Amino acid sequence: MARQHARTLWYDRPKYVFMEFCVEDSTDVQVLIEDHRIVFSCKNADGVELYNEIEFYAKVNSKDSRDKHSGRSITCFVRKWKEKVAWPRLTKEDIKPVWLSVDFDNWRDWEGDEEVELAQVEHYAELLQKVSTKRPAPAMDDLDFSTTVVSCRPAELQTEGSSGKKEVLSGFQVVLEDTLLFPEGGGQPDDRGTINDISVLRVTRQGAQAEHFTQTALAPGSHVQVRVDWERRFDHMQQHSGQHLITAVADHLFGLKTTSWELGRFRSVIELDSPSVTAEQVAAIEQSVNEKIRDRLPVNVQELSLDDPEVEQVRGRGLPGDHAGPIRVVTIKGIDSNMCCGTHVSNLSDLQVIKILGTEKGKKNKTNLLFLAGNRVLKWMERSHGTEKALTAMLKCGAEDHVEAVKKLQNTTKLLQKNNLNLLRDLAVHIAHSLRNSPDWGGVVVLHRGGKRLRASVFFLCVCVCVAFLSETSLTTSLFPRVAEILEGKGAGKNGRFQGKATKMSRRAEAQVLLQDYVSTQSAEE
Repeated sequence: MARQHARTLWYDRPKYVFMEFCVEDSTDVQVLIEDHRIVFSCKNADGVELYNEIEFYAKVNSKDSRDKHSGRSITCFVRKWKEKVAWPRLTKEDIKPVWLSVDFDNWRDWEGDEEVELAQVEHYAELLQKVSTKRPAPAMDDLDFSTTVVSCRPAELQTEGSSGKKEVLSGFQVVLEDTLLFPEGGGQPDDRGTINDISVLRVTRQGAQAEHFTQTALAPGSHVQVRVDWERRFDHMQQHSGQHLITAVADHLFGLKTTSWELGRFRSVIELDSPSVTAEQVAAIEQSVNEKIRDRLPVNVQELSLDDPEVEQVRGRGLPGDHAGPIRVVTIKGIDSNMCCGTHVSNLSDLQVIKILGTEKGKKNKTNLLFLAGNRVLKWMERSHGTEKALTAMLKCGAEDHVEAVKKLQNTTKLLQKNNLNLLRDLAVHIAHSLRNSPDWGGVVVLHRGGKRLRASVFFLCVCVCVAFLSETSLTTSLFPRVAEILEGKGAGKNGRFQGKATKMSRRAEAQVLLQDYVSTQSAEE
């Protein structure tokens, strides 16, 4: 198979020229930077060999140039030999190859605003210095990564078992030289994945390090392969970027500030600093965020030093007390810039769609806004459609008539329950009279009818305790409360009558003995 060219983007800066070779899942990457040219080669995911050779427009400093790899591209930072001299094109020959394009998202007229651009170039220079002393960190969209084990110590992890009870697992906290697994923080749960095919059950942040909990020990100094659970990662990326977008739009449209948020297992919640949010506001926010998704706005990540003046223009709720090093800023082009440590999509189109489920009352003077983004919306629609089909079959009507049909069923049920209660009361009176006139009448008669349909669980324990006694205050104030206590129930007496509910009918024989003794004592006194 013949070699092909890799699609290449480039843009110019006062001190550097930047090139990005756009190849996903590249292997066998080779980058040769010389003073007058760059030679790039690799293989893509299909095994096709890609090759680009570029004769530079002008001389460069090859010793102060670097390249950085990610799962989607290879970026080259090429230092100019003559600084502050603009390059009208990348190539020496005034011929534009079909595979070479200008990266207009990063192209600026730096000659017109030199001070600002020089500050930005210094930032790039700092990044290049870091790259020269330490290999590049994994990109957030990489699926696997090779690194080295730094330490491994025994530890325990408290989890929730399948039965809902807390369980304690024994294992190890593993620290790696670098990682692509995100530790929980900033409202986002942690990643899951594997280290050498060993499951990582939790990732937590301890200062500048991430600790990975595994149930198998890993030898310090050993070389390992780290792989992320991509389905979970992408879901978190969609929800987190969705939160940034909703937060920015809610603030822009209505001045609704976000005070916190939570990425839940099934739905996410944004806490807004307002005692109420109207249905019209919710509809407007949902419409606006989905319009911006359709506009395919890019989402960019950059690092700024703490004293960078741009930090003052970035939204954020403050930094952790133990934070050190540069600040990570996530920017939705033209919409929002926010300090954030979480994982995000690279373009709003990756969110697919956002559905706001509604609002609920939050903490004092707060409102919780509930939402779904991306694949969660599709899963929610699938569940809803399944429920709709089941109701259509059960109610024998179309989905548009479901609500009315359920209302009719509720009214019918209420009427049946009322009639049933009246019949039960009449039946109780009839049974009471029958038992009172029975030849077996001895002052106490016990009748128990169990079953979930009988809420009192006893019908009642004493249908009759000698008619004369029913009017005695001593029965309702002392005797029947003791019966309720034996049966682990609750009740109250009024006008010579006692009503209650029992929960432990297995002890009704004890209650019967108590009542029988009382009747016998009263009869003897007479």
